[in-house]
Amino acid sequence: MATIDYFQRKLDDKRRLTIPTELRAEFASGVVITRGFKQYLHVYPKTVWDDDVEPLLKGNILDEQVADLNVQFRMGKSEGSIDDKQGRLSIEQHLLDYAGIAKGVAAIRVGKYWRLMNDT
Repeated sequence: MATIDYFQRKLDDKRRLTIPTELRAEFASGVVITRGFKQYLHVYPKTVWDDDVEPLLKGNILDEQVADLNVQFRMGKSEGSIDDKQGRLSIEQHLLDYAGIAKGVAAIRVGKYWRLMNDT
């Protein structure tokens, strides 16, 4: 089976993004959504957040770069899950506003996580 590295979707009226069936198992542990470095969002499977991101954010307490990363990734951070019935992920409005996403979403795999961008 081919790996899906990109998909496009429209948000529904309740700010939900439908995840392709082939990708839903990737998010079985849950989902963490954060602001990206620029005008986009990062979407992590909860296991990737816990195993790969969280340890890096616990660096030296006096390291300004570590502090800046904590602010970037924790400000507005949202955790949730994909609904079992239709595979939808709810995205909070303040995160959509940050990324400039109104309706159309482009999702791109970036290694172990996904980048969500405006697709209008």
